[in-house]
Amino acid sequence: MNSSPLDHGRLRARLAAGEATLGTFVGLASPVSAEVCAATGADWVLLDLEHGAGGEEQVRTTVPAAAAYGVPTVVRVESVARIRIGRVLDLGVAGVMLPRLDTAAEVQEAIRHLRYPPAGDRGVATYNRACRFGLDPEALDREGEILGVVQIESASALDEVEAIAALDGVDVLFVGPRDLSHDLGVPGEFSAPVYREALERVRKAAADHGKACGLLVPDGAAAAAKRAEGWTFIGIGSDSTLLAAALSTALGQARAQAL
Repeated sequence: MNSSPLDHGRLRARLAAGEATLGTFVGLASPVSAEVCAATGADWVLLDLEHGAGGEEQVRTTVPAAAAYGVPTVVRVESVARIRIGRVLDLGVAGVMLPRLDTAAEVQEAIRHLRYPPAGDRGVATYNRACRFGLDPEALDREGEILGVVQIESASALDEVEAIAALDGVDVLFVGPRDLSHDLGVPGEFSAPVYREALERVRKAAADHGKACGLLVPDGAAAAAKRAEGWTFIGIGSDSTLLAAALSTALGQARAQAL
């Protein structure tokens, strides 16, 4: 295989083997920001098109920028529309995060967009990065390399989490802490019993079906604690929050020492 920015299913294989991985969300709409995050040694970067500052054009530059450090890019799409998912897949992402799905039926329909016919309904073309611009048409037969990440961020999704975990093509159950805590009636109260019970239900559903489980945490200490609990796809903040926190801390230290 020639040198390539494609992950070729390595991230999916690592997670399927039970390996814990650490990454961060990228939302500043800058390939340089993504490159900086990759340069730190992250296992993956997740380009956020739902809440981030950029659009699909960011995928074109983020994938090779991160890949220069051997780091794969996962993309959270802005919606689960077939065309939105298909476009980022053609740009060579390692996986797709699917937001705001509340039922197993909705998830089953969405993951069809990750696969070519007859298993799915992804549009077929070879003149794109995913097929090395026509030089690797056999990539059409390797659709199993794509990581499918499904967010559990509502009480409705939580009610069906076991059925969602059982679906072929769902590789990771990913908790959106803010969304889920809001929907459970305890916004931002991550120590609330109802939220902690929800986390354990997601973790157990993933374990029972041989899937990975993930969530977003604010810092390394929180990530270490979740690793110890068995979570394996852990996002540590985002490029913007980590930058803001680091500078805020540095400014506070500088100003305190000047007194």
